Amino acid sequence: MSCAGLVPVMALAERAGMSELVGEKVKITNASIPSTGANPAGKVAVIVAGMAAGADSIDDLDVIRPGGMGHLFAGVYAPSTLGSFLRAFTHGHVQQLMAVLRAVLVNLAARTPVLRGADQLTFVDIDSLLRRVYGHAKGGARFGPAKVGGYQLLLRGLSPLVARISTPLSAPVIAAMRLRGGNAGSARGAASLLAQALATAKAAGAAGMILVRADSAYYAGAVVSAARRAGAYFSLTVSMNAAIQTAIAGIAEQGWTAVRYPGAVIDPDTGELISEAEVAETVYTAFAGTRHEVTARLVVRRVADKNNTDALFPVWRYHAFFTNTALSTVDADLTHRQHAIIETTFADLIDGPLAHLPSGIFNANAAWTICAAITHNLLRAAGSLASRFHAKARGATLRRHLVCVPARLARPQGRPILHLPQHWPWADTWHGLHLSVTGPPPAA
Repeated sequence: MSCAGLVPVMALAERAGMSELVGEKVKITNASIPSTGANPAGKVAVIVAGMAAGADSIDDLDVIRPGGMGHLFAGVYAPSTLGSFLRAFTHGHVQQLMAVLRAVLVNLAARTPVLRGADQLTFVDIDSLLRRVYGHAKGGARFGPAKVGGYQLLLRGLSPLVARISTPLSAPVIAAMRLRGGNAGSARGAASLLAQALATAKAAGAAGMILVRADSAYYAGAVVSAARRAGAYFSLTVSMNAAIQTAIAGIAEQGWTAVRYPGAVIDPDTGELISEAEVAETVYTAFAGTRHEVTARLVVRRVADKNNTDALFPVWRYHAFFTNTALSTVDADLTHRQHAIIETTFADLIDGPLAHLPSGIFNANAAWTICAAITHNLLRAAGSLASRFHAKARGATLRRHLVCVPARLARPQGRPILHLPQHWPWADTWHGLHLSVTGPPPAA
């Protein structure tokens, strides 16, 4: 048996009410074949279990069927049945599954330390990525911008928009996720997705300060207003334009403060690692003349241009972001730069279920991405329960060490007994996770 670690992970999913929530919220009644939409709770559970075990396509969901897996999990469906189930989804059904994602995360936060520290400070980061696909028949596939090897290219793909939440003490989890066409602008639908994510964060225990962070693609009035309506702070990178340059030019030379980063960071202009810069701030009114007009702080970071070291006067390159936090200038800059942690979430998804978008039907792929988000959160919660396992481990690491555990299933006198490897270094973690989910065995 190659995936014995699914036992406590799926037990945690049931403890979080995943099956009950799917059965309550997802109603597929318009399928051409009625049996296709039957038992959505069982089918979603199989998809999530397969993803947790490493499946990145519909055919790969067969990973939980071979060997003794049938003795551990009843009602395991064939990949062809699951493919038909996903293709029966409409946009409305995808929204129903999105509601399940949010509710499961709230339940996981109540039962595990997956969002430890949310009562003090919570970060909500929003960003998108382009997942490249091939073939003209792939629903929603369009040419969109992507960076490959430091170069901006146009690639055919689909664009998931992701809002994730984290705290200084916990790794990120996905609060909301939406699949879009590959040519979608980065900020399209960002305000509504952010509103959903902020509501989910509060329901999951974010009772302290909430900070929304994003890059310049999301510097939009609707996004700022969505954060303010929810009582959250914002920290958004701004694009350089005439108004921003005028505001920067008005900063006095003595207003700049040297800042040294605890670790070298990548300069977005040159790709080089830098560890020193200078920061300053000024007051700026954004979106003037619109209903989203707001006055807040414009924090600016400047870095010496190494291409002009022989110039008579220093030549600087400027990077600015717009924020309404009360942090010091240096702390605001350091906190804003940590938005890049969302790339680790993208890496986990790409290294797992989103290695492919497996169907030719757009809504089937949209449902697949939501299942991937549920799986990601489930593995994070499982990792947070394993006391000897670092809470910020990558999702791929969690799959390898907590789920894909080779084991043997024996059935003496018809009673199944799971035998783990004798020299497995994660045995204590697995047993601790299983006990934290299922409780101690009954007394003899």
